[in-house]
Amino acid sequence: MITLHRLNDKPFILNAELIRTIEENPDTVITLISGDHVIVKEPMREVVERTIDYGRLLRRLIPPG
Repeated sequence: MITLHRLNDKPFILNAELIRTIEENPDTVITLISGDHVIVKEPMREVVERTIDYGRLLRRLIPPG
């Protein structure tokens, strides 16, 4: 889960595993696997970095073997 902000500065939590695509023109638009769209204040690069960090966190929680 990653914390993002809507255009009105209201924070929300997004399940990063549901992201299909992220576009920036100029607003950052996240398309979910359901087809829903979410517009956020964060730039595309920041959303990608948070998503990668979330994935790394999950992999650290899985015990080896």
